[in-house]
Amino acid sequence: MRRIKLTLEYDGTDFSGWQVQPDQRTVQGVIEEGLRNIMGSPIRVIGSGRTDAGVHALEQIAHAEVTRGIPAVNIMMGLNSALPRDVRVLECEDTTETFHAQRSATGKTYRYVILNGPRPTALERYRVWYIRKPLDLETMREGAGHLVGEHDFAAFKSAGDETTTVRNLRELGVSREGNCIVLNFEANGFLKHMVRNLTGALVEVGLGKFVPEDMRRLLDSRSRENSPIKAPPQGLTLIQVTY
Repeated sequence: MRRIKLTLEYDGTDFSGWQVQPDQRTVQGVIEEGLRNIMGSPIRVIGSGRTDAGVHALEQIAHAEVTRGIPAVNIMMGLNSALPRDVRVLECEDTTETFHAQRSATGKTYRYVILNGPRPTALERYRVWYIRKPLDLETMREGAGHLVGEHDFAAFKSAGDETTTVRNLRELGVSREGNCIVLNFEANGFLKHMVRNLTGALVEVGLGKFVPEDMRRLLDSRSRENSPIKAPPQGLTLIQVTY
């Protein structure tokens, strides 16, 4: 047995998320199918984490145990020739038996893009969350400042089986790029739907429905009750996993 590390890029629009689900098209599912065809036996692929349906990845990391001695570069080419066009293997390399795509990760970076202006988009509709009403960038930045650092983010998670809801949000950048507001999140790990819940809360701040200090109140509450709505998935992209 040998362990390979895969660096993947995908458009999440037509996937039901990362994790294999019965009768659903998933990223994990198509990668496992491709490896099974190459190796001639079922292969389990372990990702750094689960992305939701509609969420994209610029750099998702996964590993798998394979039995055949096919060079890693040939595995990459074989997969890319067989995979659907909305997922690609950017790199395939041999790695140590101690490397684990999920457990070895020390951090992740996500980006969320909001198109904010009078005109919606046709071409980028699966890449952004369109909000017509003006968002106040400075108050969103002020709200983000209350969220950076190590906190209990129970108020910003959806149901899950995490043993702890404490995370270290190392960076939460809020910037304007043309007609878009871009949120960059970097942390040692994220809870289920945490980025989308944080984004939804900051949008409420930008719309004047919440004040920046409400972010601290929500953190202290440790409850989703009365929390803002969750942002839709299409504006979210996994940018990088660090080890």
